Amino acid sequence: MQEDFHAAVGGSYPLLVKVIQADATLSVQVHPDDEAAARLEHASGKTECWYVLDAKPGAQLVYGLNGVYSSETLREAIQKNSLEDYLRFVPVHQGDFIYIPAGTVHAIGGGLRLLETQQSSNITYRLYDWGRPRELHVEKALQVIKNDGMRSVGPFPGEFECQYFSLQTVDVNGGYSMLVPGGNTPSDWQLVFAVNGEASIRTAGSKENFPVKPEDIFAVAPGEKITVEGHAKLMRIRCCGKN
Repeated sequence: MQEDFHAAVGGSYPLLVKVIQADATLSVQVHPDDEAAARLEHASGKTECWYVLDAKPGAQLVYGLNGVYSSETLREAIQKNSLEDYLRFVPVHQGDFIYIPAGTVHAIGGGLRLLETQQSSNITYRLYDWGRPRELHVEKALQVIKNDGMRSVGPFPGEFECQYFSLQTVDVNGGYSMLVPGGNTPSDWQLVFAVNGEASIRTAGSKENFPVKPEDIFAVAPGEKITVEGHAKLMRIRCCGKN
């Protein structure tokens, strides 16, 4: 449980990590950056990223706008249910990586399963919902939209780092050990997510092995060493300095 994890780390962990299954296209959203979130919500912002775990043929997502538009233009398009004419649609495949800096308009398309890593924030402004009758947050969304800081969408390069988090894939072919540096804050903990394969995990000094299945996630304490044996792809997730 999330509450148990927060108790173990001694406070609130600065990141949220989740698996998202989108059978149908989700709403078009935007999240504020730290400055805008502090001004509008008295909270922290939300920068995130996606790693594509699975994608059906032809799967795509919305990643930013396809041009530079005024708030008036976007507001009118929303009112006319035609915002899709202003969105940038990007095809994606299994293993692709998408960095979503705060302020980026985005939406997950149908047929996608994603690993999401984000700042620990629940602030979401729904900009557009494809004509579905759900609450929108248009005026706040229009205040926080930015169309910069994005990166090319493509296969995960093996390592990624921004001011909030870092990700690194590890291919285990037999055995792999990692030692988390010591520390005394929640940010010093690290997460290990199993992308695929079959393996087992144990801590230093323990003879007990725990099975590792796809989409299992493990929290590793500061100063702790773990060993993974088997054949699997792991995603190592760490907090960065901004937290």
